[in-house]
Amino acid sequence: MSDTRRRVKVYTLNEDRQWDDRGTGHVSSTYVERLKGMSLLVRAESDGSLLLESKINPNTAYQKQQDTLIVWSEAENYDLALSFQEKAGCDEIWEKICQVQGKDPSVEVTQDLIESEEEHIEEMPETSPLIDLPTCELNKLEEIADLVTSVLSSPIRREKLALALENEGYIKKLLQLFQVCENLENTEGLHHLYEIIRGILFLNKATLFEVMFSDECIMDVVGCLEYDPSLAQPKRHREFLTKTAKFKEVIPITDSELRQKIHQTYRVQYIQDIILPTPSVFEENFLSTLTSFIFFNKVEIVSMLQEDEKFLSEVFAQLTDEATDDDKRCELVNFFKEFCAFSQTLQPQNRDAFFKTLAKLGILPALEIVMGMDDLQVRSAATDIFSYLVEFSPSMVREFVMQEAQQSDDKTEKSEFLNFFYNHCMHVLTAPLLANTSEDKCEKDAVVGSTKSNTICPDNYQTAQLLALILELLTFCVEHHTYHIKNYIMNKDLLRRVLVLMNSKHTFLALCALRFMRRIIGLKDEFYNRYITKGNLFEPVINALLDNGTRYNLLNSAVIELFEFIRVEDIKSLIAHIVENFYNALESIEYVQTFKGLKTKYEQEKDRQNQKLNSVPSILRSNRFRRDARALEEDEEMWFNEDEEEEGEAVVPPVEKSKPEDDFPDSYEKFMETKKAKESEDKENLPKRTSAGGFKFTFSHSASAANGANSTNSKSVAAQTSPASSNGSSSKNATLTTAVTATKGSLVGLVDYPDDEDDDEEEETSPRKRPRLGS
Repeated sequence: MSDTRRRVKVYTLNEDRQWDDRGTGHVSSTYVERLKGMSLLVRAESDGSLLLESKINPNTAYQKQQDTLIVWSEAENYDLALSFQEKAGCDEIWEKICQVQGKDPSVEVTQDLIESEEEHIEEMPETSPLIDLPTCELNKLEEIADLVTSVLSSPIRREKLALALENEGYIKKLLQLFQVCENLENTEGLHHLYEIIRGILFLNKATLFEVMFSDECIMDVVGCLEYDPSLAQPKRHREFLTKTAKFKEVIPITDSELRQKIHQTYRVQYIQDIILPTPSVFEENFLSTLTSFIFFNKVEIVSMLQEDEKFLSEVFAQLTDEATDDDKRCELVNFFKEFCAFSQTLQPQNRDAFFKTLAKLGILPALEIVMGMDDLQVRSAATDIFSYLVEFSPSMVREFVMQEAQQSDDKTEKSEFLNFFYNHCMHVLTAPLLANTSEDKCEKDAVVGSTKSNTICPDNYQTAQLLALILELLTFCVEHHTYHIKNYIMNKDLLRRVLVLMNSKHTFLALCALRFMRRIIGLKDEFYNRYITKGNLFEPVINALLDNGTRYNLLNSAVIELFEFIRVEDIKSLIAHIVENFYNALESIEYVQTFKGLKTKYEQEKDRQNQKLNSVPSILRSNRFRRDARALEEDEEMWFNEDEEEEGEAVVPPVEKSKPEDDFPDSYEKFMETKKAKESEDKENLPKRTSAGGFKFTFSHSASAANGANSTNSKSVAAQTSPASSNGSSSKNATLTTAVTATKGSLVGLVDYPDDEDDDEEEETSPRKRPRLGS
């Protein structure tokens, strides 16, 4: 290798504290699979043999000296140094080390060192030897405790102490002293042992954990941790672990290694969660290896259980057996809950295999049985398991709910499920929301900014949390379920009920309500927009903004963002409504330009409309060629008030997009040409102009239409009645076809019914919905 930048000499410190030259070679930094991390490799320039393979440890202190020297200590009882031929090569490797440790390469030491370390490391020839441990005796416990606590601030000394403890079998000797101290009731010695064992845990070494958490030692380790000097009386952790906490084998576990691993994991988790104090900011990394120890134990437990098909099959058999008593079934469900929780530690591919195994064994039918039990704890555990399954495979759960396990068309499956859900389940989901926002519990002032509410906007935190979860799910539905949720919101006037929660004292709940409205407005759907403006549903939002005053908080920002979205997206119908109804209340808000921007947009649109109107020939500005805005309102009002024939089936088409652009001629000449071309059509099928200038459509099979009643507004409704109601009165279930006067587009019904086609074949063809020019 000709690159002299990476040419180095490797030195190690011998027992006489002298540096030995191990050879000359070329250094590189690369990922080593065996060491699970970035490592420094030095290969001899003579024969290519490996002179050094050292993992770059995140906690090891590296120091750069004299521009060409890097020095550090390894845990294997020796210190190391690399002497570079060129400064550039030293800088390159130093940057790699700092990158792994998240340090700035401008530093000369990657970890904080105590003064003694700084002194010895400045001169390469000498470094500190392996730590000498005091003899393990009762009269030395205070000295041992001082030693252990003193090294915690130094990564190098922690490594050296851990190695010394491991080499001398020191931990077992300490635990023998614990038994002596406890028998002698030596409180002072027990307090020292608490500090010692706690400090050894903070050394964060897996090799020491293997000793401390073995069956032989773990209960004595727990015993040492009972004697916290800050407590007046020692805790009784061992009593809890041996007597209170009982290990339940829902099905006998024959594998002794698996049983031992389960016991160990529970006890170590108890030490981490219950016994050890919450680490401070400076100690938070001290127990990372302990967390990893628990993590890998759980992975091993899940893997061993998953591979034991006989065990899992027996668990499922008992869970679904009608003869199984409730207590036993409760234990089985809790086992599966913990089992699924452990599975979250698996890698994605292993977790998928785990849930596929559960599905194959019949977890969903088993849960169906358990969900019907009266025990609240059992149902809660089953719900947790169910949530894991939904997260894993929503499709699998939907198929089971619809009992269409063989369904291959996913789109059809979703549609069927949504019909089922909105017809049979949605009212259960929204019941707590509707109950807590009932109108008779809310008194409102008509003046913006002075709304006073006596609603039961829940002061109860638990209820507020429940409503927040419901709103989160409803917000998801708005985004993903299109017309199903649209029909539900409008039929139930759901947004109005949700916005009652803007008065809640729980800000998180008010934000959930606002997020629901924001998601609706984000769709930019004119049906939703008209629903909002007709219901004056911005009022509670604006009141919340005004009541919030000058406080600059999340609620303020969220409301401002809602109006800013409307301004940026230029949603004209909402801008007009806001400016015309609320600008006087909002114009004083000047710390953002949002509301002034809305006013500007509103005025610009008015100017454009005026200019457009002035450029249109007078004959086309006649009212008979423009649809009255009130007609549109009345059409929608009729649709909103109409009972649904089949709940959840109505589809709401967009108002503007449903009309072909070429149905209405855009000039008088084209209109007259169209009129002449259609003179030959059957006169009976033509709409008759009324005295008021509107149009009415006559259907030969409609008794009510044959009466020839005049229409005084811009639309008429002909009811297609059944033979039983031939007297002209429309029944509740009559299909209504809305006919609209001359507009910019063709006339279409708000709801298309497939059954109408059959009626057309049997009876005379209904008139085409085409406006005719009146004289």
